[in-house]
Amino acid sequence: MPKLKILSGKDVCKILTKHDFISVRQKGSHIIMQKKVAGSTITVPVPNHSEIKIGTLQSIIRQSQLPRKVFE
Repeated sequence: MPKLKILSGKDVCKILTKHDFISVRQKGSHIIMQKKVAGSTITVPVPNHSEIKIGTLQSIIRQSQLPRKVFE
């Protein structure tokens, strides 16, 4: 499994936007992205930092329910 790249908050938001997430609001340094799915909504908070830590990125991947290779 390849290593995850160091991504910024803007990079992560661009990836999520390509996969039908929309930015619904921003509070402080966190951008809230949402995606409507059958019967529910997936909500993913993304810190708007220049570099997102690997553990935080892994959490975003888990919450977004997107494949890991999208972020590699």
